[in-house]
Amino acid sequence: MRASPLLPRLFPVLFVAALALPASAQERATPQSRSEIQLSFSPVVKQVAPAVVNVYGARVERRQQNPFFDDPFFRRFFGGDFGVPQERVQRSLGSGVIVDPSGIIVTNHHVIENMTEVKIALADKREFDVEILLRDPRTDLAVLRIKGTHAPLPVMAIGNSDTLEVGDLVLAIGNPFGVGQTVTQGIVSALARTQVGIGDYQFFIQTDAAINPGNSGGALVDMQGRLVGINSAIFSRSGGSVGIGFAIPAAMVRIVVESARSGGKSVRRPYFGAKLQVVSADIAESMGLDRPTGALVAGVFEAGPAVEAGLKRGDLILAVDGQTIEDPDAFGYRLATKPLGGTAALTVQRGTQKLTLTVKLSPAPETRPREAVKLPARSPFAGATASNLSPAVAEELSLEVASEGVVLSEVPEDTDAARVGLRKGDVILAVNGETIKSSKDLDRALNQRARFWEITINRAGQVFTAVLNG
Repeated sequence: MRASPLLPRLFPVLFVAALALPASAQERATPQSRSEIQLSFSPVVKQVAPAVVNVYGARVERRQQNPFFDDPFFRRFFGGDFGVPQERVQRSLGSGVIVDPSGIIVTNHHVIENMTEVKIALADKREFDVEILLRDPRTDLAVLRIKGTHAPLPVMAIGNSDTLEVGDLVLAIGNPFGVGQTVTQGIVSALARTQVGIGDYQFFIQTDAAINPGNSGGALVDMQGRLVGINSAIFSRSGGSVGIGFAIPAAMVRIVVESARSGGKSVRRPYFGAKLQVVSADIAESMGLDRPTGALVAGVFEAGPAVEAGLKRGDLILAVDGQTIEDPDAFGYRLATKPLGGTAALTVQRGTQKLTLTVKLSPAPETRPREAVKLPARSPFAGATASNLSPAVAEELSLEVASEGVVLSEVPEDTDAARVGLRKGDVILAVNGETIKSSKDLDRALNQRARFWEITINRAGQVFTAVLNG
């Protein structure tokens, strides 16, 4: 995100406008009673702050100090224990919210990403080890649970983020910079922010309540003491708060927490089966719209809920269950926060007609087994895992089109595959001129000896060929 260059030009206009306010609007009034003097947010803070925790993550990495230390001659010549692996501890710090008496905690995925040991500390200084129940990088949320038995825990109720309005008062509670639990106050500055760049579901609450590093995973709370969002990111050039913070709405938090409660290791969401695009000003004019709005259906897959509901290319989706859709990101969020098993009503414009179509809320199908294969060591793909593509696999990897083929479903950082530039989500089309149609095809092709490897890859819609040494 980038600050608008027009912003400095607005300040003189705003200043003049303030001076031009009527005298009545500039009048100040003194408190009229003792109760007005004592107005405070403290009752809400006392109610909710105990349920906000500090989250500490750690990961121990063991590395050789130098590759020469593996050579027996080198070690004999220089002596010492040079070959002993060196330990490096990677740490993270964030916040979390207890949302269930059983000790279930929700936080940001990036707070515990790659962490193998996670602990939490309550506001009353009690500390607990926790287990990671669910990681959901697509929403940047994770769910933890306190290990073992414990005394009764404070809990924060999950509210309804759909009832928020711009201007509502909110509190942000977390552990900024590791200084300890901190409460800041502000308002809801905007809703449905979609160009934030965090996760796949771009639909954030914007607030001017101060949020800083360490606040990630903390609570955004309304005046009834309900959790309306999980604080996730800030817009800043300095690293500190400038009054532009973003929170994941409670509606999405609820879905992720319910998935963890039910024992799921991943979140299963409704599958749509269509490609959507933004409505530009030109498209809006050609469709007779007053302004650009909605999500335009650019294509419908052969099988899936969209085609079963009767959607066609060129349809404009305007609302889901009566909730207005401004763009494809808003549609994706609304669909993702619907529970599986039911239906949703889509308000659709087709030409000059307005239709109501019913779409089933079912998970993405695994139309063919994924047949995950760990790829052979004697190849540039060493350490990576390949799977057959299906709508379910494409959904998990955030691929736009669930086409046939083979995809790299796992590419760990410390592998040969990662070092040569291969990425999770790469679709492998061919190896040394041989078309790859299944994970078994890829495994067989890579088990052949070769002086070089010519690999054709589809990465985010761009097809290219790379030649790597054998």
